[in-house]
Amino acid sequence: MEESPPFCYILKMAKLSFFGAAQEVTGSCFLLASDSTKILIDCGMFQGSRFNEKKTREPFPFDPASIDALFLTHAHIDHSGRIPKLVKEGFRGKIYSSHATRELAELMLKDSTGVLEKEAKRESEEILYTEADVDKAVSMWEGRDIHSEVSVGDFVVRFYDAGHILGSIMIAVDFGKERIVFTGDLGNADTILQKTAEMIKAPTYFVMESTYGDRNHENEQRSLMLERVIEQTVKRGGTLMIPAFALERTQELLSVISKMMDELQIPKIPVYLDSPLSIKATAIYEKYLKIPFFKFPNINFSLTTEESKKINDVTPPKIIIAGSGMSTGGRILHHERRYLPDKNSTLLLVSYQAPGSLGRRIQDGAGSVGLFGEDVPVRCHIEMISGYSAHADQETLFEFARAHSDTLKKVFLTHGEPKASLTLVQRLRDYLGVNASAPKYGDLIEL
Repeated sequence: MEESPPFCYILKMAKLSFFGAAQEVTGSCFLLASDSTKILIDCGMFQGSRFNEKKTREPFPFDPASIDALFLTHAHIDHSGRIPKLVKEGFRGKIYSSHATRELAELMLKDSTGVLEKEAKRESEEILYTEADVDKAVSMWEGRDIHSEVSVGDFVVRFYDAGHILGSIMIAVDFGKERIVFTGDLGNADTILQKTAEMIKAPTYFVMESTYGDRNHENEQRSLMLERVIEQTVKRGGTLMIPAFALERTQELLSVISKMMDELQIPKIPVYLDSPLSIKATAIYEKYLKIPFFKFPNINFSLTTEESKKINDVTPPKIIIAGSGMSTGGRILHHERRYLPDKNSTLLLVSYQAPGSLGRRIQDGAGSVGLFGEDVPVRCHIEMISGYSAHADQETLFEFARAHSDTLKKVFLTHGEPKASLTLVQRLRDYLGVNASAPKYGDLIEL
């Protein structure tokens, strides 16, 4: 009788596929699969142009019904926006995120249905998903605490604070001896609302963002820059428009501007938060951060259309914060149509402006833009402050990788335009000796 070998070891492998945010900023979606388990990390919309809108509508490059669980890093639409579509097309697993992300994402997704309905009507297309699809997704959604552990088949998943926006997490997946960390979006190291991203013990692979992989923020000067922009706009008797994303940027700006007024650094002029989504999101921020945003003096909340229209009757100087952050929709467009031609007014860009977006065209120096069927000249002052970004800059990303470099086998850089990702790839290789790359859409890596 033939003897059996004393020990038999079967090597298990995981496969990582990149189905979004690969040499581009939006559309976050990563598939991690073993022989018997498949999990998805993020399921976001492609944003910034009509081309990206079409990519969002395309069928998933995998069978949604085959996915065992979905883990969401945070609530931004470029990370969460296709979740109802995933459910609509057959996903029946569980969705996991932090508690705050579950609340914020439900708010963001329900708000997006109105925009999607208008787009579908304009382009004579079927609507991507409805509020009923969002409700179904929420019914499959479980909020967890930071440092929670979730076991799904071959994978053990843990949550760590990413310091990006309220509720944002990094997702560490243990598989055999490997630890694969999906950073989601890492936070700016210098913010008044969030902590610095946590360190994670012994990661072997990073899937790390690189939105600002080729540049650094003006963190130390940003308050002075904002103060200067406000003072100069007030001196000219103009209106300061700030397109801002509903999550984090808006709440930080409200806090900073209120503090500046309290300390008499800037004049006490009217400030309008003209975004129903931002106002509802701010209420969630109040709940979790215990900051009384709605009691800030000089700050007015325009929830209804009528309240928004009344802002026009207020004589400048005044400050208007409204969505969307890239001027791709929302009430900011109405204010831009009114004040972009005004040489006394200012448009302050504090968010990343994706290629193809209206905000990017203005940032790149367009002399006029199309708004509501009109050709609107751009005569106002255009200012940019990247220090209020909720994203880590090149130095912060580099230091985060350096702090974990002893155990890292490879870093995959995502969530960045090619120039940003490839610049950081080269720096990690040259200065840390880390094996780094910037995958393309559809790339599959064996870990």
